[in-house]
Amino acid sequence: MSDSKENHAPENHSHKNSLPVNKGVSVVSEAVCQEVMGRADAFTAVENVFSAMAKNTAYNFPVIREAIGHADALYGFKSGFDRDGMVLGLKSGGYWPGNVQKDLTNHQSTVILFDPDTGQLKSLVGGNYLTAVRTAASSAVSIAHLARKDSKVLGMVGAGHQSTFQLRAAVEQREFEKIVCWNFHPEQIPKLAAVAEELGLPFESVTREELCAQADVIITITSAFEALIDKDWIKPGTHIACMGTDTVGKQEVDAKLLAVAKVFTDELAQSITLGEAQHAIAQKLIQQSDIVPIGEVINGTKTGRTSAEDITLFDGTGVGLQDLAVASVAAELAEAKGQVTYFNL
Repeated sequence: MSDSKENHAPENHSHKNSLPVNKGVSVVSEAVCQEVMGRADAFTAVENVFSAMAKNTAYNFPVIREAIGHADALYGFKSGFDRDGMVLGLKSGGYWPGNVQKDLTNHQSTVILFDPDTGQLKSLVGGNYLTAVRTAASSAVSIAHLARKDSKVLGMVGAGHQSTFQLRAAVEQREFEKIVCWNFHPEQIPKLAAVAEELGLPFESVTREELCAQADVIITITSAFEALIDKDWIKPGTHIACMGTDTVGKQEVDAKLLAVAKVFTDELAQSITLGEAQHAIAQKLIQQSDIVPIGEVINGTKTGRTSAEDITLFDGTGVGLQDLAVASVAAELAEAKGQVTYFNL
């Protein structure tokens, strides 16, 4: 790996306002999204939208998420408008826990984009692959801006579907020399180990405490409802990206950890209500003012890490604008390559 990986995304493409006009509604399939949307473009899209959010030129609208009373499914909408990128739309979908028995991804979603000038439907974009890519890009952005430059060991807490995306995106941000992993279901770990082997990195399955003792950067990507990481296990200088907590009641790390860390987030409103910070806020261990939107760090209006001893924590709750940003880029890349279909209402 070269030093260029510390310069965030390998490339910085500009895709704004390049979709065709008067061709009807474009449809971008899951397969096409996987073909055209790479990690560099996802990183840039997510970093840009975090920047716009911090400038108040991009807005997430209130999230709707409900149990539908069938198939144990959760279903909802995330929507917003990015005035900088001129992207308007919503992601519709949710979580079907029984899908794994049907050889389907538990998370199912579609992104719907509209023309912000007219309100006309513009694109329908498959959202399953893009959800994993944008979540991985979010943690990668946090590593790029908050982790120590000399970070050598990456710890993965979680080895499910999204973990492989997280691993691939993370290793492009620092010169990692080893991957350590813990997962509640050990039988899932070999899949992540195979990705590490493909990347040429040593991989070790360890206990949670040992993971924290070794890791300079930790990514938690689980569906836990209890703290998996104890505050006293974390060594000075660690960066933690908490990417699994996106619902009231979920939790991945000790709430007391947030009291000793510098805490950053994608969106403050979600962080304190349904993100990892919800527990520290409820226990009055921290205040809302202690949490910094990562867009402020990207824009240079707030400081991130100030010393090698800082513990930094990114509360990645997942916001609709991330989905819209990557879907818009995917649609433009697919159109440029002639890989979209069109229809008229």
